Amino acid sequence: MTEGFTRSTELPLYWRADGPANAPPLLLLHGGPGAHHDYLYPQMGTLSDHYRVITYDQRGGGRSKTDDPAPITWHTQVGDLMQIVTEFTLAPPTIIGYSWGALLAMLYAIECARLGHHDQAPARLVLVSPAPISRAWRDEFESSLAARGRSAAVLAMREELAASGLREQDPVAYRQRAFELSVAGYFADPARARALTPFRVTGRVQQSVWESLGSFDLRHDLRAVHCPALVIHGTHDPIPVASAAAAAQALDAELLLLDECGHVPYVEQPERLFNAIRRFLAESHGSLRSGYAHTDHHDSP
Repeated sequence: MTEGFTRSTELPLYWRADGPANAPPLLLLHGGPGAHHDYLYPQMGTLSDHYRVITYDQRGGGRSKTDDPAPITWHTQVGDLMQIVTEFTLAPPTIIGYSWGALLAMLYAIECARLGHHDQAPARLVLVSPAPISRAWRDEFESSLAARGRSAAVLAMREELAASGLREQDPVAYRQRAFELSVAGYFADPARARALTPFRVTGRVQQSVWESLGSFDLRHDLRAVHCPALVIHGTHDPIPVASAAAAAQALDAELLLLDECGHVPYVEQPERLFNAIRRFLAESHGSLRSGYAHTDHHDSP
């Protein structure tokens, strides 16, 4: 792994790259907004066997936090992404976006089309568990997630933890279990949350980005995006399948639905997920720009 901080963005953003230096590059976008890349690992690192996987902590989260009180918007995040594509000489990039990262990838592609930046437009898109592409579907997602958090199974596990005495006996184990229960509603089987790397979200960033989108609906704008695309979504994801299907339809993309899978397929259905991604990348190989040309940074191990 190599890592560093960007030089071209207004705020230096932490980045890491895994895999052979001369392998085809993949740009991986984490979810949130306001989160950081860590929770995609170690599972997403499996792609670094044959690809150079580049990711970064988006502005406002992880090691890219800022004390600047100015709101961070979706325009901010798209602008940073454009700078990263240029700085790392990735144009045209192959982008794998997860959750909010998938929505960010779509917003980026829409802006490239709108501005006529065809050289920076994605060569390929892999959208994993994409965040809702409209405000109505986001509202539906929030209601579904809240209901799952109040389910009898999750409430019973919360009561069990509260009565366990673990908070006093082993605070580290208690925090881990509390995290698992906080994300249990995202999983088809809440027990699988144990395999998810813990993470935090910077609340003000999450709020400002979603507020900046207003009453959004990307279905029409996505029709201007023309590149090979794959949309992967779990049938038990609290984000409506209808949203992922609409994104796939607007992009003229392949839609793969994973049974017995919620919002985290790299934990819940890793074999099916990575087989599908590898197949798609191999089949669309002609769109891939070979090599990795980020030579102007002094990387540290």
